[in-house]
Amino acid sequence: MKVGIIGGGGRVGSNAAYALQLRGAVTEIVLLDIMREAVEGEALDLRHGAAMSQPIRIYAGDYPDLNGAHLIIITAGLRRRPDESRLELINRNVGLFREILGSLKNVSLAPDAILLVVSNPVDVLTYLAVKESGLPPERVMGLGTVLDTCRFRSLLAEYFQVAATDVNALILGEHGDSMVPIWSSATIAGVPLKDYPGYSKQKMDEIFDFTRRSGAEVIRLKGGAGYAVGVAICEVVNAIALNKQQVLPVSTLQRGALGIRDVCFSLPTVLARTGVQQVVEIAVSDEERAALQNSAAVLKETLQKVMG
Repeated sequence: MKVGIIGGGGRVGSNAAYALQLRGAVTEIVLLDIMREAVEGEALDLRHGAAMSQPIRIYAGDYPDLNGAHLIIITAGLRRRPDESRLELINRNVGLFREILGSLKNVSLAPDAILLVVSNPVDVLTYLAVKESGLPPERVMGLGTVLDTCRFRSLLAEYFQVAATDVNALILGEHGDSMVPIWSSATIAGVPLKDYPGYSKQKMDEIFDFTRRSGAEVIRLKGGAGYAVGVAICEVVNAIALNKQQVLPVSTLQRGALGIRDVCFSLPTVLARTGVQQVVEIAVSDEERAALQNSAAVLKETLQKVMG
């Protein structure tokens, strides 16, 4: 599988490429970035590790080099300026994103190409891609709450002192302040979380609150996230490349599950080589359902401001 990463010279794009080099099921990675020297440096650095990782072809390129790509990952985005509002930043990123979509329309992608949006606000930009990319909705998705879910599980594992891979808990909805923890189905190795030794509602609420704030905390401490988001991107790419039919909370166009439609946000979604196979309408508590519907309403309000 040939993969293109737009924004490959940045922290997120280069970390995604590194994760794919170590454990990915792809054969070729093209890195694109407006900062040409930086992206060439990232590609060179990655190639230097080829002898002790996987024989993946990695190089810096331009849009014509994306011809034949099976998967395009967009990580490019703008940072907030001093005294800039969230909506102003969103509008600037929407402008940049539309430029990228316009450039991609001149590329001869593979007939079954898939678009994975990582840039923020990911749910808004995923919806924009559904409407303006020209690709079928099942082949457009955002990273959504895959990273939030990964953080959530890891933090729960630290608290309960278990392997993170044994924790099965989901964050759904918006990748943002209105994200929703699904406590009703959370388990550790099949044991309901509320029955596990050490369970405390207060502690669980604290863990979720830190999950929601984790992105901002990483930015405060080191300037931006990179490693975990790279792993999260790799998980999605592998699910597609290996036709896993894996269930992941990616952001997709909703068409009625849990009473939600015409917005992109995260519900459990079956991913395969053709993209989105199915959105799973899981059982949730009344409180969780209301929170998810509120999350969708928050996103729709932002979409109305951005798209008119």
